This record gives sequence, structure tokens and C-alpha cells, in this order.
Amino acid sequence: MNATGKVDNLLAQVPKGKPPVHLWNPDFCGDIDMRIARDGTWFYQGSPIGRKPMVKLFSSIIRRDEDAYFLVTPVEKVGIAVDDAPFVAIDVRVEGSGEAQALFFVTNVDDEVLAGAEHPIRVTEDAETHEPSPYVHVRANLEALIHRNVFYRLVAIAVPRNIEGADWLGVWSDGVFFPIGPLPV
Repeated sequence: MNATGKVDNLLAQVPKGKPPVHLWNPDFCGDIDMRIARDGTWFYQGSPIGRKPMVKLFSSIIRRDEDAYFLVTPVEKVGIAVDDAPFVAIDVRVEGSGEAQALFFVTNVDDEVLAGAEHPIRVTEDAETHEPSPYVHVRANLEALIHRNVFYRLVAIAVPRNIEGADWLGVWSDGVFFPIGPLPV
């Protein structure tokens, strides 16, 4: 079967709504030439997928097992490449303030996530450049890279807090404090 046939076959198997991909354990059918770039753009055979409904459909069947990403249906599992995270948080809505604050993130595929204990925010730092890479958990072992503009909005509402003797800048959401960076000395 050629690559286009594989994708068409995969799409025909996708049920409507949020599929329970975590419950499916089909045989691995190999890798396909599909990649998600760091900016959230999906590519198939080197060309961007320009139809958002198709990207949203694919995004509903993505699963991460250890460090690999797959598109999964009840009868098929194919590997894809993901440069960083499969989603990008492109907006945040802030409700309330202080410890009662709630941060609702919207992804590039229109998922909305309330940051909190079940959907934590984490920030990693590049060892060489020291640039932060912030993420929010979206679902079942999948995260969204928080877009730089959204991260700047978080920094603007961040508050200081001492954690185990170190001063951190962070944000509250759904009763949880998330450190986003150390306070400058």
C-alpha cells in the first residue's frame, strides 16, 4: 500500500469525538512520513497539512508511548515524528487572581485545558542558551509547548514565592503554584 493509501485507511478507522486511544493496542504497522514541527505545523511527505479539520482529526488519535509518538486506531498503529511537543498552547485565559486564579490554555487544535494538578505546567531550560521551554500537560502523556507570547503573559502575572529556601517566580492555577523561573539574584 502506498503512503497516501495508508493515511486514507487510517482516517477511515477514526471514530467521532475524543477516541480512547489509551485503550487501543493494535499491531504496529510501521512509520509514516508525518512530522509535527516545533511551531505546531503538521507535515505529510514534507508538505504542510493546510486543512485544520484534518490536523484536528489526526491530533485526536495521537499517543505517546515512552519517547515515541504514534497515530492509533483500534486496528492500526503508525509512528510519526514530533520535533518537540505535539501541541502548542497559543492562548491563555486568566480568571480570578492570586491563589484563586485559573489559567485556561487553548491549543493550536482548539483543545482547552485548565492548568492544575491534573494538567501541570513545567519549564525546562536549554543547557547552552538558558532559554526556557514551557509546557502544559494536555492529556495522557501529551503536552503543549507554551508559545513565547503566551509565556510572556504568564511572566507578566507571575508572583514570587520561596520554595525550599529558593526564590521563584511562578503562577497559580486551580490551587497549584507552578514555578516558571528563579528570581534573579
